[in-house]
Amino acid sequence: MLAVLCPGQGAQSPGMLTPWLDVPEVADALGALSEATAIDLIAHGTTSDAEQIRDTAIAQPLLVGASIATARYLFGSDAPAVLAGHSVGEFAAAALAGVVTDAEAMRLISARANAMAAAAAASEPTSMAAVLGGDPAEVLAALATLGLTPANINGGGQVVASGAQAAITQLVENPPPRARVIELQVAGAFHTAYMAPAVDALAAAAASVTARNPACLLLSNADGQAVGSGADAISRLVNQVAHPVRWDLCMERMLDAGVTGIIEVAPGGVLTGLAKRVMKGVPAVALKTPDDVPAARELMEEHA
Repeated sequence: MLAVLCPGQGAQSPGMLTPWLDVPEVADALGALSEATAIDLIAHGTTSDAEQIRDTAIAQPLLVGASIATARYLFGSDAPAVLAGHSVGEFAAAALAGVVTDAEAMRLISARANAMAAAAAASEPTSMAAVLGGDPAEVLAALATLGLTPANINGGGQVVASGAQAAITQLVENPPPRARVIELQVAGAFHTAYMAPAVDALAAAAASVTARNPACLLLSNADGQAVGSGADAISRLVNQVAHPVRWDLCMERMLDAGVTGIIEVAPGGVLTGLAKRVMKGVPAVALKTPDDVPAARELMEEHA
């Protein structure tokens, strides 16, 4: 059984789409997806620098567009057996599962990104940081002491802290015992109460979408469980903006479902890295460039 994963914010890097423009199908898809939003995906994925694509309003459409375009190149309109996306990646997963169209996913993610950027700008300076290793109880206690939220519990000894910039800086300078802390390339305290104003804005945008039931097993960041219907999918997409991501539970559910192979669509790497630590023995391919496509297709033939 094959699972396809869509990466979240922070996975973007300058020039990440450059090699994909040599694939006409991907280049055409990126052009069409750009028309559904106000973002020139090709320009930002090839020439924009790290600071430009750190901007939430750019990063989120760029990531969702890259995931959809590369997934469509591999699968066409067929849905794999299992789909899951990390944070913003849930919107790409929803499109690939048939809950929304590709264009609707891009319009929704643009609304989400703009609303989250506005919420971040309206608050005190905020940020996020990955905490790697350490005793889980000690890590969570350290976050609580600093008033930070465990916004992403990713499994494999990784928790992402989210909250006030000053507290994040303090965490980086004084990590919990036996842990490393790396500040992330994001522009706000996502998946916390700071994002509450964005929930209403995204809900308003989502009200115009007629969602369809997923065509495969679509997992939710909220609890790792299967999305029950199109309406359930939209509700979960809206609410996850201000609630933690439980990627650890998504991986547990994939194992319980009998997943035997994983493909992470572009810009791949982060989620397959987590899977190798938690879903031991499950082969995985991360799509970083078109050079990874043959290995992905081989995995598809073996595990689809």
